[in-house]
Amino acid sequence: MSPRDVRYIEVSWIHEFRDEPIRLVSELDPESFESRKLEFFRDGSVGFASHDVHSGGTELGTCEIPPLSKINSSGEFSSKEISKAEFEMLWYKYAKSDS
Repeated sequence: MSPRDVRYIEVSWIHEFRDEPIRLVSELDPESFESRKLEFFRDGSVGFASHDVHSGGTELGTCEIPPLSKINSSGEFSSKEISKAEFEMLWYKYAKSDS
């Protein structure tokens, strides 16, 4: 996998569910499957997942992530691409893992 084929996205989920994340930050492989993910919850907790580790009930998705235009077509979600540096900073801060 070439590093240039990896993408990073941030998705805000607009909802009122107490136990669901309100922000998801994902590293996507060239086929648009999650390889690492962070979930941010309303109460300030953060879950994370990779192929090797996971916490807080957070797990990688099993389906291809759709294009951002499709995600944004729902009023329930707002998504954007972020840089690798932004993702890595968040991963280092919250995942505390070498994966």
